[in-house]
Amino acid sequence: MANTIHSGHRERLRARFIRDKGFENFEDHQILELLLFYAKANGDTNPIAHELLDAFGSLKGVLEARPEQLMQVNGIGEQQATLISMVVPLTRVWHRCAMEKPDRISNSREAEDYCMSILAGERTERFYVISLNAKCNVLGRRKISEGSLSEVSAYPRMVMETALNYNAHSVLLCHNHPGGTCAPSPEDISSTLQLQRLLNGVGILVLDHIIVAGDRTYSMIQHGDIDYRTKGR
Repeated sequence: MANTIHSGHRERLRARFIRDKGFENFEDHQILELLLFYAKANGDTNPIAHELLDAFGSLKGVLEARPEQLMQVNGIGEQQATLISMVVPLTRVWHRCAMEKPDRISNSREAEDYCMSILAGERTERFYVISLNAKCNVLGRRKISEGSLSEVSAYPRMVMETALNYNAHSVLLCHNHPGGTCAPSPEDISSTLQLQRLLNGVGILVLDHIIVAGDRTYSMIQHGDIDYRTKGR
């Protein structure tokens, strides 16, 4: 009888997901239940879903947890932990695929999508330099530094070296704020202006500096913090 009840619950959740074309009307524990159906063939996944949320504090915390952390929860084995930990990296792949031309960044929206594809769901702050040619094609990207949950350093020498090695016409800077708002700190703006002056000095433009926080982005160009058309400020 128990298996019949669980089977009916699974089918109802699946049917609801298909009908609604997404998770808009799902509670957090129901999203985890549905996900776990595909890594746990039998049994009730509701208690495990609630235990995961209790252990990590939120759905975001569960999805960003490392497999070894997930496996500390009763009922979560390697298969279940692997499936859950695939979700956030898959969102980065989706953002990359969603861009019309992944090798070209021709406007602010594409720039934000590109940065999201690199940084969405990362647990520590990371700073990247994306080098572009005169046609705004991506020549390559480099992670300059990785910091704590609250800070990351932009090393001017490494930024300059990266842009010169790619023979870049311009660069797009980006970093993430895993633990808070996507608005820049005063240090974010001052370090960006310093990098802009250095790069402008060798004829390389800073097209933008984009900050990623969760599913939100902040463009320093759009908010007037920097101006790529100037040769320094």
